Amino acid sequence: MNTALQAMDISVPVGSLDAYIYRVTQMPMLTLEEEQDLAKKLLENNDLQAAKRLVMAHLRYVVRVARGYMGYGLPLGDLIQEGNIGLMKAVKRFDPKVGVRLVSFAVHWIKAEIHEFILRNWRIVKVATTKAQRKLFFNLKRFKNRLGWFTKEEVQAVADDLGVSTQEVLRMEQRLNAVDASYDLPTDAEDSDDVHSAPVEFLTDHAANPAMMLETESAALQGKDKLAFAMEKLDARSQDILQQRWLVEKKLTLHDLAAKYEISAERVRQLEQNAMLKLKKYMVE
Repeated sequence: MNTALQAMDISVPVGSLDAYIYRVTQMPMLTLEEEQDLAKKLLENNDLQAAKRLVMAHLRYVVRVARGYMGYGLPLGDLIQEGNIGLMKAVKRFDPKVGVRLVSFAVHWIKAEIHEFILRNWRIVKVATTKAQRKLFFNLKRFKNRLGWFTKEEVQAVADDLGVSTQEVLRMEQRLNAVDASYDLPTDAEDSDDVHSAPVEFLTDHAANPAMMLETESAALQGKDKLAFAMEKLDARSQDILQQRWLVEKKLTLHDLAAKYEISAERVRQLEQNAMLKLKKYMVE
């Protein structure tokens, strides 16, 4: 192996993004013969070292392609990473018998992975789902970078150029200009005097309905008053049995009350049942 090829055995990524880009641009490019030889070894023998050298020698092209998508507000490092995935897919599928250089074949796979990444992360809500919408999204973004705001004539020109309707162009332009809004207030909203209301503030909190809260509280108080009034109509022993069985924290058993009143547990149960029936009758009167 010559010195140029030995230089390819470097470790990546290395430190910062700038260091990584510098290192990959220093990697030696492959001649047509070297590329064909490595591709054959990978295709025929599944030679992973050959695959590695093919990938490493073309990382510089991924950086070049990724830089063309920096206008979407996504980190260059992430774009390069996605492009590298596309490059590896291209290397795996590359057939040297086709008669084209790997870089020409790989550019489609590199762009495809970057496109998918942009569409997944550019907005919370997907801006393009069909193949036609994706084509319109990236082409329209390129036109807008060059022309800025569209006039009616420019919208028509873009529609004619891309083979779509003006309505589709205008809808996609609205999506491109849209900004994701936070559903909740920012964490530092209390410290800011000019923070606009968030959508969450306009939701109705049914659990905090003042009328319902007042009605519930009033019904509870009324129920307590009725219970107290009905209890007063019972004899002292029945009141005590119900108190000890249901209205205190540390409740007594039937046997505990049977021992207290020197009667059987079954008799206590009967007294309790009769007292409950009377209590129910008094409360509905």
